[in-house]
Amino acid sequence: MTQKIDTRTRRRRDAADGKPPATFTAFGLAAEAESIEPGLHVVATPIGNLKDVSFRALATLAAADAVLAEDTRVTRTLLMHYGITTPLVAYHEHSNAAVRERMVARMQAGEALALVSDAGTPLVSDPGFKLVQAAIEAGLSVTPIPGPSAVMTAIVAAGLPTDRFFFEGFLPAKSGARCNRLEALGQIHGTLVLFESPHRLPEMLVDAVAVLGASRPAAVARELTKLYETIRRGSLGDLAALYAEEGAPKGEVVVIIGTQAEVPDAAATDAGIDAALTAALARHSIKDAATLVAEETGQPRRVVYARALALARRDDA
Repeated sequence: MTQKIDTRTRRRRDAADGKPPATFTAFGLAAEAESIEPGLHVVATPIGNLKDVSFRALATLAAADAVLAEDTRVTRTLLMHYGITTPLVAYHEHSNAAVRERMVARMQAGEALALVSDAGTPLVSDPGFKLVQAAIEAGLSVTPIPGPSAVMTAIVAAGLPTDRFFFEGFLPAKSGARCNRLEALGQIHGTLVLFESPHRLPEMLVDAVAVLGASRPAAVARELTKLYETIRRGSLGDLAALYAEEGAPKGEVVVIIGTQAEVPDAAATDAGIDAALTAALARHSIKDAATLVAEETGQPRRVVYARALALARRDDA
């Protein structure tokens, strides 16, 4: 049953209480935040560069009665940068039903709450969904304030098809479960977008090569919008070999994997390489086996080396 809520604006309430209007500072200028309606305001925040926040997002954060944040320390940095003094309340994956009930009660009493994630658009691989659902079930207003998204930022820079893509989020941490999930994702005809922990990236790429094939086009986007932003593009085999040699990178990572190229003998090529590697690995180290098979087949050594790593790991499992 939909509950009736107080629809008075914050400006009316603040005027009655004698409170000054909320303000924030942007581009070196002080601005007054217009009042916002009671309910939940889902606000996208920068994924790295603090300049990527929208004027509307700043006004909403300033006008809200409280900002619900995954990590209040992270969000406090953003608020302080723009001179916003709205109180912060922790809301994260460990927040239980009782916490949500308290937030819903506050909104039913006429408060406007702003929900943010540590970076980017809330509800994308973060715990905001249950609160949004609870607000909707209580008949409260839910207002999206669009803005930065690591998913969209990565996919437009990857150089891979954007007409159809599938966002998976984080793959399982263990190799067996990860490979099973990659098998299912391999059936999707479209670009895949994955989040990954930097320390797991080398192993994940090796598994992706083993399951999806070395020739798929891919990109690894790291530290998007930040000072050390890096976007590396190539085949899955190339990228797997690169990070196998360099080791785990630092910072936030998004992996984009394109569909298999329409090459008639692509499967046969991969199967032939695997057969040659299996024979070579029985007599040689991974490095030497990759070198020999690369010379025999004329394939790039990085591609062959990545498949050799995948085969060796699969045999050890």
